[in-house]
Amino acid sequence: MNKKMNKTSSGSRIENKLKDVPARGDKGLIAYITAGDPNLDATVELALAMGEAGADVLELGVPFSDPVADGPVIQAASQRALAGGVTVRGIIGAVEQIRQHSDVPLVLMTYYNPVYQYGLERFAADVAEAGGDGLILPDLPPEESGALLRATDKYPIDLIPLVTPNTPDRRLPLICERAGGFIYCVSVTGVTGERESIVTDFSAMTAGVRRHSPLPVAVGFGIARPEQAVAVARHCDAVVVGSALVNIIARHSGAPGMVDAVCRRVRDLKNALTGPEVSDVAAL
Repeated sequence: MNKKMNKTSSGSRIENKLKDVPARGDKGLIAYITAGDPNLDATVELALAMGEAGADVLELGVPFSDPVADGPVIQAASQRALAGGVTVRGIIGAVEQIRQHSDVPLVLMTYYNPVYQYGLERFAADVAEAGGDGLILPDLPPEESGALLRATDKYPIDLIPLVTPNTPDRRLPLICERAGGFIYCVSVTGVTGERESIVTDFSAMTAGVRRHSPLPVAVGFGIARPEQAVAVARHCDAVVVGSALVNIIARHSGAPGMVDAVCRRVRDLKNALTGPEVSDVAAL
């Protein structure tokens, strides 16, 4: 497997994967875990197993001590990982191990400070060499992303933007102009975390994004259960599930059944997004 061949003239590995899934009448599942929780060996094992269980894209959180978008569950996971000594370099090494055994698209989600401290071009180069595909930085507005874009443009790394319920329509062209991989629509105003109900008008949000970008559209934050995933999926190409999986890891950390417990939820979510039921929803 050539680790560097993760982008082609017809699109990146992320974009192609998330376009291929809806073309079959299904919806994509993007699964998030915090890298290094409970340790990096477990992260590699979890990532490989989740890919086999049905995750179409894997999102690995790079822990940061001062997050702005992470809710309590992911903050706690980041603190556990940092206390265990996880580093950016170690996480990039985990990406390389995952890529040696899987073609699943890999996205790193973190904040600007760790990337800046590592060195923008060095970070892009090392992630690309390891086989990573994308990067999400919730605290980096498009107006300030020029330096990072210049670095990622030299390598096959998608810089994936976020759109929130409060994003005004006038900003969508700027956000979508240099986007790669997919557009991440945040389902709620606030931080990550499981929610009983989500009342955002996804139809208006995703329709606005689609007017400005041909990229796949994913919705995340607050989605935990299969029925929630199906309800959201009618408006997008993929759903993102994170805190629910991180919470399972926390409850089973150190236990032999941790990987199986996470993969059961991944399979349940993917099964809900596959087949006649979601095909009917996709046609609405």
